[in-house]
Amino acid sequence: MLAIKTILHPTDFSEPSDYAFSLACTLARDYGARLILLHVTPTVVVSGELAAIPPSPPDIWKTLQEQLANLRSPDPNVKVEHYLKEGDPATEIVRLAKETKSDLIVMGTHGRTGFGRILMGSVAEQVVRKASCPVVTVKTPLSQTSPRENPTSEMAGSAAGCT
Repeated sequence: MLAIKTILHPTDFSEPSDYAFSLACTLARDYGARLILLHVTPTVVVSGELAAIPPSPPDIWKTLQEQLANLRSPDPNVKVEHYLKEGDPATEIVRLAKETKSDLIVMGTHGRTGFGRILMGSVAEQVVRKASCPVVTVKTPLSQTSPRENPTSEMAGSAAGCT
């Protein structure tokens, strides 16, 4: 059986992230694990050239910190840590998972396919490919899925912890 002591929940504050947060809270409660919340603000890159991009205004960082701090587990016994980073979201998620020795990553996915995925990329897909621990992706709440549809959560990754 997989020992889960630390769960990482990356959030972009979207609806799929909210569903994933609920699952992460439940798992943290059931396993007695600490819960790490992470929001990554993407660094803007100008295609084809290096460019100096001015840092985000302090009020945006303050707003993001407040929004992240407002995410709390409904169970007061779940220990929650909050991290706000800037950079490539997938890279920062995998990096923090390794640094904190996370045993599981629980994250939402927008479920884009085709051209939308090509244009936007898929942070969840990159994390699934690069993380050295299991990754649970959540697209929609289970109550909104009929039995004939594809599963909304999938386990990916290895059984080894992120080390």
